[in-house]
Amino acid sequence: MRVILAGGGTAGHINPALAIASYIKTQLPDTEILYIGAKNGMEETLVPKAGFDFKSIRISGFKRSFSPSAIKHNAVTLKRAVTAQSEARRIIKEFAPDICIGTGGYVSGPVLRAAAKMKIKTAIHEQNAFPGVTTKILSKYVDKVMLAVWDAKDHIKGREDFVLTGNPVREEIIHADKTQARRKMNLDKRPLVLSFGGSLGARKLNEAVAELIARSGKDKRYYHIHATGKSGYEAFKTMLTEKCGYDYNKCENIDIREYIYDMPDCIAAADLVISRAGAISLSEIQAQGKPSVLVPSPYVAENHQYHNAMALVNKKAASMIEEKDLTGEALIKTVDKMLADRQVLEEYSANVKKTAILDSNKRIFDVIMSLVR
Repeated sequence: MRVILAGGGTAGHINPALAIASYIKTQLPDTEILYIGAKNGMEETLVPKAGFDFKSIRISGFKRSFSPSAIKHNAVTLKRAVTAQSEARRIIKEFAPDICIGTGGYVSGPVLRAAAKMKIKTAIHEQNAFPGVTTKILSKYVDKVMLAVWDAKDHIKGREDFVLTGNPVREEIIHADKTQARRKMNLDKRPLVLSFGGSLGARKLNEAVAELIARSGKDKRYYHIHATGKSGYEAFKTMLTEKCGYDYNKCENIDIREYIYDMPDCIAAADLVISRAGAISLSEIQAQGKPSVLVPSPYVAENHQYHNAMALVNKKAASMIEEKDLTGEALIKTVDKMLADRQVLEEYSANVKKTAILDSNKRIFDVIMSLVR
């Protein structure tokens, strides 16, 4: 079998594509896989590192601004939108795939549109509760639309035959054990709060979390692991030192990092997670059945993180604080209230577990094989 995957722009589009590719290879080792991404996109680095062949096309997204620089950028983007489909068609013709699969981002558009015109089987996977523009457009042309969240179907018009697959989640996270993780981390019975705002960080979330950590540094009430993100690490350390009034590095219950590389252990050991509401982060929270306080980013397309969060909040599977309401005081009050009531934690945990789809990779693979056969 020969498969083309297309998706990019953010890790939220790239990682699901890589998970799909990896699962296909475990099931059918002889499968030839080609990943098509944007020139100079994150995928140009991540995909080859994951061991998959990569080809790029020149394409970019539109900027929602009328500044001179944005207008110039959008003129280039419009020209690239025309040429990108020709580039995609050439790559597809050379590779001759049995199927093309998109995981979102503007690069998926020209690839799947070209494949559909060439009568090649196509499918798209949408990670969010509120689908992106690319998914909405492609839903009119592809053979199958796979959804991570069933609520997404309400926002896609003119189509009925959706397949619920969930988001691919790493096996290490699905099978991580809380008791073993806490033992490995030498934790006692105090609750562990895990917080993060994404690989690049989130300034306002960091500021609110700093208030909570500063208090924990003084009263030792909770363990706390926090990932600041690449852009906020040094600023966070300075801010926390000022709030604590002393060297927080001496606090055995506080662990500040730029990025969490051992997420399976950290999320398994946690009693409560504080995070943005990106689709993949939520899927990992769901897989582990963790109570959470979600702070959706208001800076993403279509405000999709708010819809991701509400899909859980409406099932009493998570708590939410919108960024406009986020303060250190509000966060501390919410965290204290949740951790003080074991029954509430257990209810959130049970409810969020019900929303988890742990066989997403198999479901997606089954869709692929049904189209290829």
